[in-house]
Amino acid sequence: MPTDDPDLLSPEEEAAMRAAMLDSLRVQGRREEQKFYVRFPDEGPLARDKYPRHMEVMAAGALYQERLFMAANRVGKSDWGAFETTCHLTGIYPWWWTGKRFTSPIDAWACGTTSETLRDIVQNKLLGAHDGTSDGFVPKHLIVETTRKPHGMPGSIEMAYVRHSSGGRSRIGFKTYEQGRKSFEGQSKHWIWDDEEPPMDVYQEQLTRTVDCAGHILITFTPLQGMSEVVMSFVEPTEAAADVKVYVQAGWEDVPHLSEAEKKRLRASYLPYQLAARTKGEPSMGVGAIYPIPEEDVKCKAFAIPRTWPKGYGFDVGWNMTAAPFFAQDPSTGVYYLYDMHYMSVGEPSSHARGIQARGAYLRGVIDPASRGRGQKDGIQLLQVYKDLGLQLDIADNGVEAGLLEVWTLLIEGRLKVFDTVEPWFREFRKYHRDEKGHIVKKNDHGLDATRYWAVSGRDKMVIEPRAVREFQERMAPKSRRGWMGS
Repeated sequence: MPTDDPDLLSPEEEAAMRAAMLDSLRVQGRREEQKFYVRFPDEGPLARDKYPRHMEVMAAGALYQERLFMAANRVGKSDWGAFETTCHLTGIYPWWWTGKRFTSPIDAWACGTTSETLRDIVQNKLLGAHDGTSDGFVPKHLIVETTRKPHGMPGSIEMAYVRHSSGGRSRIGFKTYEQGRKSFEGQSKHWIWDDEEPPMDVYQEQLTRTVDCAGHILITFTPLQGMSEVVMSFVEPTEAAADVKVYVQAGWEDVPHLSEAEKKRLRASYLPYQLAARTKGEPSMGVGAIYPIPEEDVKCKAFAIPRTWPKGYGFDVGWNMTAAPFFAQDPSTGVYYLYDMHYMSVGEPSSHARGIQARGAYLRGVIDPASRGRGQKDGIQLLQVYKDLGLQLDIADNGVEAGLLEVWTLLIEGRLKVFDTVEPWFREFRKYHRDEKGHIVKKNDHGLDATRYWAVSGRDKMVIEPRAVREFQERMAPKSRRGWMGS
């Protein structure tokens, strides 16, 4: 009932205010306990400025519709996927957010590899543990409804409805890659989060679901499958795709929450060929890698090659790419250095010849004229074309396995180093692998084939620059013994 004093609240008004205050306190308490509200704080040991790669993924959302967060184990890539998905489902974005924003409720998918990983990782990160022992990123008071899967793992959620800040409801379905491409047909999606790498056919179907609503896709995984089709589509996108696709790579050095002791323990448990993927987020070729050696063990800083060092090159002519890596040897140590590479797509023989001669017209190279499926006759004719253009070429021994062994021996013994400036060679090195039947995957390997030719047939044909030889001979020539009078 109202009171006569205008400065006093009526009992009804006072009760309403108390209820509002209690409700506010309850929400605040939930916020203090809820990890969504406290993740990536302004300051402290886990402040967001200490997570530069995570922030880079976020910002890229404003420019690209397809993003890949390719990261090492334990850096928080799945946490980021769940955090950003929660932002989009709820419409609640932190003040520092500069990435993609949805201003109305969305229709989304969260996807995983199997039913078990979907429930125990993806669903757990978003909605909390299925047994209620922990909360997820989506605040509980914003989860309106969930529907259980009629079949499958106990506690698996099929659909969740989340209150959006605009007043409506977002919904998110949970799906696995093992359901197959056809299960991803149908409705349009504003947002898709893939935790772990999807098969390419599934990913392409997901892309189709986003076309008519300008939807976005975020993929988060450790690249243990190496340079797969999905990874390649981001790392080396086509010209048309470069405007919509981006990847961000993160390793242990990009996060503050892993102690040195924890890193040491984890390293000891990883297989050697998986270290780059698990600690740096670099694609690993796994057991199929032809040269299972860490890239950093091969790479060295570029330096000026002395003119007195012998040099040579291998030469591989392909239909779509032609490569000629150049090598020099340090006479004092015997170590070889791959210091440059002619790497050119479509072009006439004269263009390739000029590119090679620009590194030294005196250099001798080795070529397999019968490579790339050419007949012996066509190969000899090709060899003669390049000789007529001024290249000094010899025929290489193309014993494949023997050549691979020769290169491998040089690499593991530290007798072949590659300048860090020769990026095309390393792009091939990262992908060079055998298929499940043990066959070499003959794709994007021109520089490595030419390296193999050189290792087997080109090392004994390396030569020193003639001018340097003449200068050396002049310096070493005995001085004239004649006197000042000429006698």
